[in-house]
Amino acid sequence: MKSAVIVMCGASALALSQAGAASAKESGADEAGAQQPDAPAAKAESGDEQIVVTAERQAIQALGSTTITSEMLAELPPVNDLADIIRRQPGINLTGAGSAGTYGNNRQIDIRGMGPENTLILVDGKPVASRNSVRMGRDGERNSRGDTNWVPAEEVERIEILRGPAAARYGSGAAGGVINIVTKSPADEFRGSLTGYVLVPEDTRESDTRRVNFSLAGPVAGSLGFRLYGNYSKTGGDDPLLNAEAADVEDGLVPPGGREGVENKDLSALLRWEPGDVHRFDLEGGFSRQGNEYAGEYRLSGGAASPNTAALIGEETNVLKRYTGSAGYRGRYGFGELEALVQYEETHNRRLNEGLAGGGEGTINTTTEFSTATLRNWYAQATLDVPFATGAVQHVVTTGIEYRYEYLDDPYAVSNSAGIDLPGIDNPQMRDTQSDASTYATYVESNMVWGPVTMTPAIRFDRHSTFGSNWSPSLGVSYQVTPSVVIKGGIARAFKAPNLYQSNPNYLYYTRGRGCPNAFPSLGGGCFVQGNADLEPETSVNKEIGIAFRPNGWNVSATYFRNDYDQKIIANNEPVGTAPYNGQPARIFQWYNTGEAIVEGIEGNVLVPFARNLVLSTNVTYMIRNEDRETGRLLSVIPEYTINSTLDWELNDAVKLIATFTRYGKQVPNAVLYSGDEPSEEQLQPRDPYNLVSLNMIFQAAERLRFSLGVNNLFDERLYRASSNNGAGANNYNEPGRAFFVQTNLRF
Repeated sequence: MKSAVIVMCGASALALSQAGAASAKESGADEAGAQQPDAPAAKAESGDEQIVVTAERQAIQALGSTTITSEMLAELPPVNDLADIIRRQPGINLTGAGSAGTYGNNRQIDIRGMGPENTLILVDGKPVASRNSVRMGRDGERNSRGDTNWVPAEEVERIEILRGPAAARYGSGAAGGVINIVTKSPADEFRGSLTGYVLVPEDTRESDTRRVNFSLAGPVAGSLGFRLYGNYSKTGGDDPLLNAEAADVEDGLVPPGGREGVENKDLSALLRWEPGDVHRFDLEGGFSRQGNEYAGEYRLSGGAASPNTAALIGEETNVLKRYTGSAGYRGRYGFGELEALVQYEETHNRRLNEGLAGGGEGTINTTTEFSTATLRNWYAQATLDVPFATGAVQHVVTTGIEYRYEYLDDPYAVSNSAGIDLPGIDNPQMRDTQSDASTYATYVESNMVWGPVTMTPAIRFDRHSTFGSNWSPSLGVSYQVTPSVVIKGGIARAFKAPNLYQSNPNYLYYTRGRGCPNAFPSLGGGCFVQGNADLEPETSVNKEIGIAFRPNGWNVSATYFRNDYDQKIIANNEPVGTAPYNGQPARIFQWYNTGEAIVEGIEGNVLVPFARNLVLSTNVTYMIRNEDRETGRLLSVIPEYTINSTLDWELNDAVKLIATFTRYGKQVPNAVLYSGDEPSEEQLQPRDPYNLVSLNMIFQAAERLRFSLGVNNLFDERLYRASSNNGAGANNYNEPGRAFFVQTNLRF
């Protein structure tokens, strides 16, 4: 705890001393504060100069929540994924879906150490679930890029981030937090934009990026308006030899894969009808295609010698196609506000077949045969907000209902070990390739303001078609001690239902022997991990308490959070039985609910307005614990601490300089292996702390023309991947080196 205080107090000084930089304003400049977005600008006196911190700055970073505006996004464009900006918020890092380092470069949003699977991604309030079409392996890993790059940065109005107890209202999968990506709306007057972006690395072995997109919006006729955007972006894959020296591979073998390339094609259209000031109707449709550029990824060391691994580098080996259609309504009435929406989302995950068992598991085993997994999601929701007063207490009561249906058809994933007869499989010769689940939910939340005290009790009830009922109560309390000091706390019970791979008895993970747990070696027929329809949902009790101090234009805050995690789903390493397979007994394992785990840490924010045109902001995250209580196994491998700082200097009306600094603390790998073996010295290697500094200069060349020029990773602090999994401990992902970028934005 002492070290956390030292880190928080020294964050700004450290940021300035390390190349005079601070962290990206893309993070919303991480200004701590709890004012509402419509609060008046805060003012302070500094000598004879008045420092004005705008309402936007005050509202960016509240206790437990963050808002990233479109202006901030424009100042530091991401490479190709909004995750590159979101990762710089307090409490957030990028990690793999599992903690064993597999697919280490496919890192996704991890909020407060709860793992990517406990982060709920929304676009305009609607769940995005395409990553669920990707097969889950025994360590909980998915070979997926996640769901944060379906919307180009230029078409985002804002990104809303909820961390901890406030996220519990959103149901399954939000135990860590919620990311809501809000897109731009139709306009009253015709407007458009055209944006081009290029990023070129100094090291030609690393990937470059090209992006171009357009946006059109305006009235069609009367009260009918539209918004249309299209996007094309291409990030190349890293050179296959990029990690050769770090991994110390023999000549003729393929090193652990670098960052895969990705080609995005996006098109979205929205029609909005607003007859009068009472009603609003939305109709929206979209299509996205993401294709990879293979960079030599494989799960196990045998993939290094596979001829397919070498032959396919640079080729497109998997494609995700996502189709969406939605309709929404908002009505403002005398008694309150009513909102309703429905969405259909369909994802086709087409991949070259890969090994499903043995040493070839996770390695592409063909150059021509593809298989497709199809995921369909239906989502419907309605909410009613009713404001009223009882005496001196002001109320806003929100009631809502929700429906989710998820359907998955993955014939290839369930084709492993055809013919084996296991409990729960109706037809061993032709296992059912389809699985589905539905959830009905209702919730009520009351926001009560009584003078300086705000209380928000809420409760949500979910009924899952397979796993039964779940109650999620929560309570938030905020106390305005003085005009510049607020204390806020919260507690909530959150849950996550098992996914359609974990819960499907027809889905089998198989190892021929070497992957069996140490205490239960193969009996000759290998070992199976089977989906389990009798699982219980994962649950957590999330707690936080924080204080925000806003004296004279400064913003300072600190939050302590703790999540008591129970029933986490992992692949068991104790067999539940045996079954004959190929004339030999095979051990049967299942996904199961393990014991308790704990996640706790501290988030801090500091905003220092040095002058009217010079602002330094810093956020800090310090992780105290993130582990299974019984075994000590880490839930995810994340830095001990993270510091993000931003120096925002407005030189004049036409030129602005943004300097950013990030420091990632030491990362320690999992010392508890699934196999039960003692980890080797190599498997215990940490990733040492490192710093990233970037600069971006923005030129407003004309009223409607803007240029951005900059450099990422100014001091070329590059890191290499030394293993395809946990063979080199936490050194299982790449951090790209120095790269130069330019962006042009034309509005009309």
